[in-house]
Amino acid sequence: MSLRKKIANSPRVQNFVAARIEAMVRRAHRRSTWQRIGFEPMEESLRAGEPVIVVLWHQRLMMSPYLFPTDLGRIFTLTSNARAGRMAGLFQTRFGMETVAMSSNRRHVTMSRKILGKIREGYSIGIAADGPNGPARVCSSVPLIWARSSGKRVFVVAFSADKVRELPTWDRMWLPRAGSRGILICREWTDEVPRKATDEQTETLRLSLQTALDDVTKDADTAVGRA
Repeated sequence: MSLRKKIANSPRVQNFVAARIEAMVRRAHRRSTWQRIGFEPMEESLRAGEPVIVVLWHQRLMMSPYLFPTDLGRIFTLTSNARAGRMAGLFQTRFGMETVAMSSNRRHVTMSRKILGKIREGYSIGIAADGPNGPARVCSSVPLIWARSSGKRVFVVAFSADKVRELPTWDRMWLPRAGSRGILICREWTDEVPRKATDEQTETLRLSLQTALDDVTKDADTAVGRA
């Protein structure tokens, strides 16, 4: 392994980077003007003790701590076991979230039981629909799997801001800048996911969820003058 990779894989380095990103996100949130729209149904569900499934595009992941009210419920996010996934997990835990790293070395049934167990404990679940490696803005079937398995309500969320820093990632991830005018939007996706959906039904639902994510993200961009 090269020295560069050893440094990048160092827990100390990863914690330092996660702390720096946390500081930038908190500063951007604190020193910007934010509007929140449509979160009432999600909050009502959480107050009633019902966890939810929260879905967003990976590009808008930086503001995920402000797209779920951690004061009303606990949430874990699905991350990869790769370096970028570990970094995302470290970042989110600094905001009171928990993470479950999906590993290709562990049996799918084992991970499924672990995730369903956390949902039964009252945890909501957060999913980047096109993460962790893309392609960007192409929804995977992962949110549908957990909607079907858990029966929980699904909400699509997005943020946008008039001033952002575009990071050199595969999806050109956005980091809002301090002094921005920003918006956080939440909408419920109400399509029913059958317990035994056919391949055709699954594809129709996947495209429906993808459209819902595109729409909420586009509307967020439009609200701050970016579209």
